[in-house]
Amino acid sequence: MKIAVLGTGEVGQRLAGKLVSVGHEVTMGSRTADNADAARWAAETGGGHGTFADAAASAELVVNATGGLVSLAVLEAAGAGNLRGKTVVDVSNALDFSEGFPPRVVTPDGHSVAEQLQKAFPEARIVKTLNTMNNAVMVEPSRVPGHHTVFVSGDDADAKAETTALLRSFGWAPEQITDLGDLSSARATEALMALWLRLYGVLGPVDFNLSVVTARDLS
Repeated sequence: MKIAVLGTGEVGQRLAGKLVSVGHEVTMGSRTADNADAARWAAETGGGHGTFADAAASAELVVNATGGLVSLAVLEAAGAGNLRGKTVVDVSNALDFSEGFPPRVVTPDGHSVAEQLQKAFPEARIVKTLNTMNNAVMVEPSRVPGHHTVFVSGDDADAKAETTALLRSFGWAPEQITDLGDLSSARATEALMALWLRLYGVLGPVDFNLSVVTARDLS
């Protein structure tokens, strides 16, 4: 597929690199066409780079790997017409670091970033996933031994299926992928970041993830 990854930070580069490695044609989008981080990533991986609008225009699927506090502005820069009908995989969390660490988890209008984006871009198909772990585990779940979980939220069944296929290509097994239902369930997974940050404060910079285990699993 032709995939746009919006965001040039560590998360964006990690996801974009993985997508290239599993065979996709990836363009990294940034605010300016000459972004140094995007240009360096493209030179190292053979991917493309351009503005948010450049990347989204030619993409079949879009990944939002920007901070949740700026995601709305980023998708506005990408352009509603360039997002129309496309699956937009949102991995963002809205974190406010103004008072130090751990940051405050922001809930836009009491909802989620994913819902905010869906409301602003009703013709896009927003799917929330991968926002409850660090970026290394996102693309290589085997870094954490045993069973652990990735969540998927969205209103469009086909978009969720497309997203799940990407997760499978990253190495996530079917039993590790939990579909939480419609996009309102993203409120719960975005709120989980508050717990994740506290765990990070206790565990330190080690790969970890959350696991949902039921009595059925233990029988």
